Amino acid sequence: MAAEQGNAGNLKQKLAKLFQLSLEATVPGEPDIEPLVAACTAKFGDYQCNNAMGLWSKIKGRPGIEFRGPPAVGQAIMKNLPQSEMIESCSVAGPGFVNVVLSKNWMAKNIQKMLVDGIETWAPKLSIKRAVVDFSSPNIAKEMHVGHLRSTIIGDTLASMLEFSNVEVLRRNHVGDWGTQFGMLIEFLFEKFPNFEDVNETAIGDLQAFYKESKQRFDVDAEFKDRAQKAVVRLQSGEQMYRKAWAQICEISRREFDQVYQRLGVHLEEKGESFYNPYIPGVIEALTNQGLVEESKGARVIFIEGINIPLIVVKSDGGYNYASTDMTALWYRLTEEKAEWIIYVTDVGQQQHFDMFFKAAKRAGWLPADDRQYPKASHVGFGLVLGEDGKRFRTRSTEVVRLADLLDEAKTRSKAALIERGKAAEWTEEELEQTAEAVGYGAVKYADLKNNRLTNYTFDFDQMLNDKGNTAVYLLYAHARICSIIRKSGKDTGELKKTGKIVLDHADERALGLHLLQFAEVVEEACTNLLPNVLCEYLYNLSENYTRFYSNCQVVGSAEETSRLLLCEATAVVMRKCFFLLGIKPVYKI
Repeated sequence: MAAEQGNAGNLKQKLAKLFQLSLEATVPGEPDIEPLVAACTAKFGDYQCNNAMGLWSKIKGRPGIEFRGPPAVGQAIMKNLPQSEMIESCSVAGPGFVNVVLSKNWMAKNIQKMLVDGIETWAPKLSIKRAVVDFSSPNIAKEMHVGHLRSTIIGDTLASMLEFSNVEVLRRNHVGDWGTQFGMLIEFLFEKFPNFEDVNETAIGDLQAFYKESKQRFDVDAEFKDRAQKAVVRLQSGEQMYRKAWAQICEISRREFDQVYQRLGVHLEEKGESFYNPYIPGVIEALTNQGLVEESKGARVIFIEGINIPLIVVKSDGGYNYASTDMTALWYRLTEEKAEWIIYVTDVGQQQHFDMFFKAAKRAGWLPADDRQYPKASHVGFGLVLGEDGKRFRTRSTEVVRLADLLDEAKTRSKAALIERGKAAEWTEEELEQTAEAVGYGAVKYADLKNNRLTNYTFDFDQMLNDKGNTAVYLLYAHARICSIIRKSGKDTGELKKTGKIVLDHADERALGLHLLQFAEVVEEACTNLLPNVLCEYLYNLSENYTRFYSNCQVVGSAEETSRLLLCEATAVVMRKCFFLLGIKPVYKI
């Protein structure tokens, strides 16, 4: 029973534990048998155990084996399955597939228990305690672009899913706040504003334009370039005036980033490249002492087996680069922050870089050779954001789109649609603003997250703000409709869940109940495989299941009103948790 309590919400794992006992009884002493349990799509059952064929191929021909093929193994697995109140019936199909039909009474009881005890009781239990999610990570003095938007949205969802699974997550913003570009920015700042300490973002204006101007000077003015290069050395050696100017540029940039983070409701802790800089020499020295760092064409490099270009950790001019910082950050996260899983969310174009420095970390003994063991590092790659023309998403002037403007436009369009539906007359201005924000920002997030992250996706306001199909707008409205049904009943669901009882007699009630109960295993799958689209698909299917239920099962005024109101409430609770994990604010009325 303790084992069952340990994973209160995860149906698949509960069944796997039962089948584990059955397999041990079917082939006593057989090593390394993992129960293969999967949700069914066929009409034979709710779940299926698929061990018979694999097991038969291992044991056939052995002396003393009485089975005559996979179907007989399947029959034995079914016969040895322990009694359980969660199982209504079993059958064997084809080459030994054991189909399981769950007990509708047990299902109803477990949904009701979640309503009383809270959705947290359905949280997955992962085997790790602490993770780092490195996401967003824009560059100081440069505009955040749609690539950063994808990293921010995907990273936030992965962090939320891990946090829901009782993992402590260090949400890290690895901003590009160190490097040679700061020399030219600081010199340009001194030149334009001799009293630079009094300068604020209003005086500097657009930091992106300021960056471009300084870069133009750097490219054409040899004397300025020389000063800029010396400024890098003075900054890196800690000269106070240069440090102050650097801090000021970083602060102005940070305020720009915060405009985006506030709109998205995303929380990160900044530990930029500069944070790791003091640790780099010690890490390089330790790697050198291990015999990993070698000289090559004046640079110091680590050779990676199977890759013909080495990982450069010290450039030929003695300077450090991305690899030096990334190796050091990984070392810090493993040794100082004691993280067991370090997750990096960047575009797929950086795949080789991560592949190389993860392999270097394995050579150093920081990470185990087996990727299934912890501690581990994972690169979460994502595709491009495309415009409607199929090319990389930009504005007409070929400039990259400002993210804050993009999000504002989503909100503006969302508000216009609400006004068109007459909501300005029904709601307060505050309600209109809040709903427009929830729907507008939610639409942008969901349009990104519903795709497999590795694919490119087309940014299309009309499509993402459509209230039909697989969009945030449709799902938010579906949730609001459920809340409206509960309100119209005049009943208090808080009281009902203590006194009422859920019954799953109708086929559509049962289908909805089963889908609700699969929430925990879906979150676990999305977490384990780092794929938010798995959760989006679940949420959309939940909404579709609910629509079928509501179309065929009268709720208010029916003999089953209490049970069906509780099913409505359970659906709303699970939808809200999905929205929360996806970083979307729910809407309660439309």
